[in-house]
Amino acid sequence: MTGGLRTLDGTALVLMVTTCVGYLACYRRVSATGVVTRAQAGCFLAGIAVWAVATFSAVGGYAPVLFWVRSLQVLLLLFVAPFLLALGRPLAVACAASDRVRRLVEPALESKAVRLAVSPLSTSVAMLATPWLLYLTPWYVASMTGPVAVGTRLLLLVVGFGYFYARVQSDPVPRRFSPLVSIAISVVESLTDGVLGVVLWLGPLIAAGYYASLHRNWGPSPRVDQSIGAGILWIVADVLSIPFLLVLMRQLGTDERRRAAEVDAALSEPDEAPSAPALWWEADPVLRDRFSRG
Repeated sequence: MTGGLRTLDGTALVLMVTTCVGYLACYRRVSATGVVTRAQAGCFLAGIAVWAVATFSAVGGYAPVLFWVRSLQVLLLLFVAPFLLALGRPLAVACAASDRVRRLVEPALESKAVRLAVSPLSTSVAMLATPWLLYLTPWYVASMTGPVAVGTRLLLLVVGFGYFYARVQSDPVPRRFSPLVSIAISVVESLTDGVLGVVLWLGPLIAAGYYASLHRNWGPSPRVDQSIGAGILWIVADVLSIPFLLVLMRQLGTDERRRAAEVDAALSEPDEAPSAPALWWEADPVLRDRFSRG
């Protein structure tokens, strides 16, 4: 076998085009209102581009052949593309451009099911559990080709977007949390998400029978291939998390300045009914009773 397994993902192509056209149409309507900046719109389009690279480029073609390319594809679809899409504030843009969308979104965000599904805890659990389930269950081989591969790529994108939607909170969310919550979650995640990389690096070969059936006589050996993939999931993912932490730190600074401004405004407001200063003897109960009788 000398090349990758290239198949056109029509479902992803239709979704990319539809999403891109819809976002640009909404952005044109609200660009003058300041709901979203040009840089944020650029982030969204960059997310679409990363999605396309992970699906249609050599990454998509060789993902079913090389373990490390598959790891790169998972990283792009689960982390990079969703992060850029979330920075584009797609929900806020759609709600600002269409009253119909806003009337649908606002009641949905008030429901208990949506609140639970998009809470930072639920989305973080899904983000951490998905790679483990993908690599350590039969799902890995099943997701290489065919409809399961199409569904898996979309699922990775949805799980990643839900994660960054709940953590970045640039879009309308059911409940806003302090950026300190996201930073604390990130600290815990940094201690646990590297475990999968260690397991893949030092553990047995994943899908050894599947890769042997490809009869690949080029490229790295199966062990080296899996070790490179483990490094991508571990080290590269940690490096790519730095921009996310910078966004959280910036939001924390903005949130602290907003709270300080609210406190200053509350302290500067005069009391509605200022009380007269008390005399010194009114603090003593004996003197107070004596002078009151007098």
